[in-house]
Amino acid sequence: MTGIYARLGVKRRINAAGTLTRLGGSLMSDAVLDAMRDAAQGSVDIGELQSAAGRAIARATGAEAGLVTSGAAAALTLAAASCIAGFEVAKMARLPDTRGMPNEILIPRTHRNAYDHALRAAGAVLVDIGHNDRGTGAGIRGLEAWEIDAAITPATVAFAFTANPETIPALPGIADACRRRGLKLIVDAAAQLPPASNLRAFVAAGADLVVFSGGKAIGGPQASGILAGKRDLIASALLQQLDMDVDPARWAAPEIVDRARVPVPPHHGIGRAFKVGKEEIVGLIVALENFAARDDAAHAAGLRARLEAIAASLPKGRTRITGSRIPLLEIDAGDGPAAAAKLQAGNPPVHIGERDLAKGVLLVDLQTVRAEDDAALAAALARVVT
Repeated sequence: MTGIYARLGVKRRINAAGTLTRLGGSLMSDAVLDAMRDAAQGSVDIGELQSAAGRAIARATGAEAGLVTSGAAAALTLAAASCIAGFEVAKMARLPDTRGMPNEILIPRTHRNAYDHALRAAGAVLVDIGHNDRGTGAGIRGLEAWEIDAAITPATVAFAFTANPETIPALPGIADACRRRGLKLIVDAAAQLPPASNLRAFVAAGADLVVFSGGKAIGGPQASGILAGKRDLIASALLQQLDMDVDPARWAAPEIVDRARVPVPPHHGIGRAFKVGKEEIVGLIVALENFAARDDAAHAAGLRARLEAIAASLPKGRTRITGSRIPLLEIDAGDGPAAAAKLQAGNPPVHIGERDLAKGVLLVDLQTVRAEDDAALAAALARVVT
């Protein structure tokens, strides 16, 4: 093994588990790497660069504006911060201390997950609404508009929606209820790509802010994300992210900021810890433009063909290919945890999807596997399956 990882004494792994952060996310294309290398060789005003990036995000998503963040979780924190603080610089200066100000975000119980912490980090107080009848098998009813109405108080600022194939059908109705009651709707769509059409789907459905991961299917830098949505909310998020150690008399506000509403620059905001470098901003935008222009069907067909070739090297009757957006190879391995442990102990270590491991099923996702590693992956799988 050669290269920077070898010099650092770090093992290069075959990641057939998908675009997981703990395994480094997506593999970037040469076009993205070239753009980042170019960006690294010069200095720019980050506010101006973010404004240009925001225009590109708006074109891709149909939103009024956009912002490059340091990942989807950072985008959620900035989304909450913008809904709480708006353009009030005194509130920006206080976050995450939200005592005495409207700070509640409604969230369906069925949408709660570990990433809620990103919303709470801005000082938001999450208010559970609805029931989990469908999840527990106790009933068939989902969240209804009157439940949203009943939960709203003078302290309510937004509604948080976690998007996945099961929840998306309910989004238009929830968006309508939020619009009627003046609530900002935040949609966490971090992992809802592909298809590329989902870049526009959530804004079109009525979301005020939408979050996407930049380092997964889009193929941008791992430490990048997208916040897209209403212009004023994006402007507030940007103000709370930028380096604001500037002389107020010489402050050149980003073009998205309405100086009539923000006559003086705020201090460093809660998003200052989430700064994004010029290289990540440029790399994410190039990756986004390429992803938006990609043929989803052709890409999926290419992954499926590679999976079929791997499956052909494994015992018959033990494999099946599932999924259309992202084809996956399912392998019956008997003792799933033991097989996964053996794969990770190999040389090179191999990681597979572990969602159905307890059922003895290995999941192979090729989104982050180089084509030249397919043979080594197939050989490693054959050793544990046979």
